[in-house]
Amino acid sequence: MPVSRVASRFAGIEKSPTYAILDLAAELRAQGESILDLNGGEPDFDTPGHITAEGIEALSGGFTHYTPSRGLPELLTAVGDKLLRDNDLAVDPARQVVVTPSAKHALFLSVMTLLGPGDELLVPTPSWVSYPAMARLAGAEPVLAPLSADNGFRLTRQLLEQRLTPRTRALLINNPNNPTGNVLTADEAEAVAGVARDHDLFVITDEIYEKVRFRGEHLSIAALPGMADRTVTVNGFSKGYAMTGWRLGYAAAPEDVSAQMLKVQQHTVGCAGSFVQRGGLGALRGPQEPVEEMRAAYEFRRDLLVKGLSGIPGLVCPSPDAALYVFCDIGGTGCADPTAFTSWLLREAKVAVTPGSAFGPGGERHIRLAFATDEQTLREAVDRIHSAMERL
Repeated sequence: MPVSRVASRFAGIEKSPTYAILDLAAELRAQGESILDLNGGEPDFDTPGHITAEGIEALSGGFTHYTPSRGLPELLTAVGDKLLRDNDLAVDPARQVVVTPSAKHALFLSVMTLLGPGDELLVPTPSWVSYPAMARLAGAEPVLAPLSADNGFRLTRQLLEQRLTPRTRALLINNPNNPTGNVLTADEAEAVAGVARDHDLFVITDEIYEKVRFRGEHLSIAALPGMADRTVTVNGFSKGYAMTGWRLGYAAAPEDVSAQMLKVQQHTVGCAGSFVQRGGLGALRGPQEPVEEMRAAYEFRRDLLVKGLSGIPGLVCPSPDAALYVFCDIGGTGCADPTAFTSWLLREAKVAVTPGSAFGPGGERHIRLAFATDEQTLREAVDRIHSAMERL
């Protein structure tokens, strides 16, 4: 196939903006620059020791071969127990859960299963950068529904219904949300459920930040009346358990949908890593105190960053309900272009952040700063940004 034809297939799909900034920051570091990275959302904590021990024991014992494509039976059971305990979701783990190499892959399975050429995926924005790309990789079209900073990026039924078309097949909801840090309220969750029920749509709900929550109740849309048969719930271990490098996630779906997702898994990655799944079992079945300790540390860092940034003229930084980010309004700085502002910060303050425009419509005039790093780095980053703003 000529190169031009290959390129045309991916013309509507951009490289991940977050990875682009990580690459640029790494390049500047290689040149000897001292770059403080508030761009990525990777926990700086090591994986809790009891989880690592499970993985090491599995490796040492030769547990390094293929597993069933759906996942280890004992891990499937543990995921089912977790969903019932934490999310009020009663599922048959042997028929409705698929363990995947990362929550990102679970999302990809969901999109590939529910959508095809000509279909539309409705995505409220700002949202994680990979959602639209996944829809396009499936041959579908992402339809973005911009939320507004004026009402705190809150979701309404009217907003969703305004963007429905006869081709809409599913909604993709991130709860808690990256980048805004919002947790869905009961009214917002019911708005999503009501639209899905009344228009016969599926909902894919990405709940990867569930355990990094500072206020508000976590509501799984699949637990609402009439939603169990039309919702795919995606979660994983990266954020709550500091297991980003392990690449482990899962999806829970209606049985007929799960069976089709399993086909996509079998013909792409086959299964998640065997010893990695044993680590996931240790995460779910082992002590949960490390999860709470990390959550409390993130809450302290969130407050530190919000307070520090709010003291800088021109910046407005609401305190997020959850996740690992502050979504900061830069409109008062005189620079409404977040990409230009981000480049300026990297050049002048040597601080890497993400432009809000990377997260789609609604993210304009904002930047995202991650507090998934140590206190000293956050304090120095605030000082550098403050000094650069004073020079500006």
